[in-house]
Amino acid sequence: MKLREAKVVVVGAGGLGCPALQYLAAAGIGTLGIVDHDVVDLSNLQRQILHREKRIGELKAESAASAIREINSSIIAQVHPVTLTSLNARDILSQYDVILDCTDNAPVRYLLSDSAVALGKPLVSGAAMKYDGQLCTYNLQPNGPCYRCIFPKPPAPELIGSCEDSGILGAVTGIVGTLQALQTIKLITGQHEQNASLLLFSALGMPPFRSVRLRQKRENCPACGASDGRAGAIEETDYVAFCGGNQPNWEARGLLPGPTGSRMTPFEVQTALSHAQWTILDVRSRAEFSICHLKDSINIPLQELAHDIPPTLPLGPVVVVCRLGNDSQIAASRLREARSDGENERIIVDMIGGLREWSKDVDPLFPVY
Repeated sequence: MKLREAKVVVVGAGGLGCPALQYLAAAGIGTLGIVDHDVVDLSNLQRQILHREKRIGELKAESAASAIREINSSIIAQVHPVTLTSLNARDILSQYDVILDCTDNAPVRYLLSDSAVALGKPLVSGAAMKYDGQLCTYNLQPNGPCYRCIFPKPPAPELIGSCEDSGILGAVTGIVGTLQALQTIKLITGQHEQNASLLLFSALGMPPFRSVRLRQKRENCPACGASDGRAGAIEETDYVAFCGGNQPNWEARGLLPGPTGSRMTPFEVQTALSHAQWTILDVRSRAEFSICHLKDSINIPLQELAHDIPPTLPLGPVVVVCRLGNDSQIAASRLREARSDGENERIIVDMIGGLREWSKDVDPLFPVY
């Protein structure tokens, strides 16, 4: 009965939101709110499990709502296909008992935390990147910390990646999103231990899980502190400015043409490979290289290349590749700087847009992560 009467809102119908919604719907949560302004893209499908190829171009919130109604026809799915802002957050989130943060956006994380404090609601927050994830429930009463207590200052925008920018193994978001659903069910049924802790997950770690106990709320926290709460200041806060401005669009940066002769499009790379003996140098991490790579490519991670140019690098022209076309520019520049006098005419280029663009323009079956 508690689950049936509960109202839960999931902010973000992506890699974390999809598994969370799936298990909350299957558990019988009565009302599920879905907040997401984005549309379904082909690159989403490897981790956003509620969406389908036939729903590409559809609003993610609508797509996810359709999927959970197929799981449980008694679900009341309330769709909010909007960008959550300081102006609409309170009105939307106040309708629900528990808030799930399934975003990868720093300004929205602070907005959700401040809103949860102002509304007196628990915030189940998940995060995932590459092979790692974390889970924490904020604003547990009476003394649980909020997000600002743990992270009073946001990192610089260029240091923050998103799943689209940095890549992620889809199963990692599945694990973290499922854990968010579990925490929510425990909160609703009164089974949560009410202790604040940060659960860390590493797909490549052993053991894969470890828990860090968190301190209680900070008395001087500007959001939830006893003396200077900001419950009434949400609408006046510019969260993007607080987090240092908009996050760089790394995919767009990877598509910039660069200096003349320094970059090649995927089509140009394909043509060059068919006419000459090129070395394909992949500068992604070894774990990413093991997931997928171009045939006959060699792997030297960018971090290793930054310290030393291996003497075994084959002679002849080199095309450097990475995931989105950003690290490859750095690596190609490093190789050009390290050319010896006898190699000054050696062609060293990198591929515009990286392997993501190769998948779009040359080989649609090439894996995207």
